[in-house]
Amino acid sequence: MKTTSKQIAMTAVMTALCAVATYAIAVPFPSGIGYFNLGDVIVLLSGWLLGPLYGGLAAGLGSMLADLFLGFTAYMPATFLIKGGVSIAGWGLYLLCKKLIQKDKLDILPRLFSGVFAEMVMVGGYLFFEAVCLGLGAGALASVLGNAVQALCGCVGATAVILALYPLPAIRRLFPSIILYK
Repeated sequence: MKTTSKQIAMTAVMTALCAVATYAIAVPFPSGIGYFNLGDVIVLLSGWLLGPLYGGLAAGLGSMLADLFLGFTAYMPATFLIKGGVSIAGWGLYLLCKKLIQKDKLDILPRLFSGVFAEMVMVGGYLFFEAVCLGLGAGALASVLGNAVQALCGCVGATAVILALYPLPAIRRLFPSIILYK
């Protein structure tokens, strides 16, 4: 695959959007472990719009930068892997679902399905990281509800944004890789 300047530029834009969406509304969980944010909207959009490599990089780097800015430096490596994984999973599951449901009018179903299951990567990834790597054990369970709410908001938000914007010709020209199956 040949990298173009447009791909690099769009990756940079999505990285910045991801960092800003994560940083702008960062509400700490009551448990004191992690925080709620809207970055998962951009994480899923990155995968759907840019594909696995560039989408995963944008989601991982953008989310990791937000952790840096917010002072959650211990989470940075895990965030890079988890959010990148969410983006890649969202892309792959969308393609799989879209092959099964080939009607443009039903595009909401593959988006929601892929978003929900991709966001499970986030919830499970942070549970594992907090329980095993940070040594919080059962205390890590306290962040699962907050992460699940964030996952649901990210999935619904990303689906709403993509369904509203992708029919626009200018968006289709910028992101030709996600032209819907006919």
